[in-house]
Amino acid sequence: MKKQEVKELSIEELKEKLAEYKKQHADLKMAHFVTPLENPLLIRKVRRTAARLATELTKRENQ
Repeated sequence: MKKQEVKELSIEELKEKLAEYKKQHADLKMAHFVTPLENPLLIRKVRRTAARLATELTKRENQ
């Protein structure tokens, strides 16, 4: 997700997407430990997207 897409989401949508991306990240990491993924850079992409969501959520909650 791009930064602009994240800004357009509501707080509830941010929470849902964050949980979804965290689960996806854990699943990808576990799958990569068992057998190497075809594209291991996907793990980094998912982790960074989750961080973007968490940052935006924190920013909105502090305002």
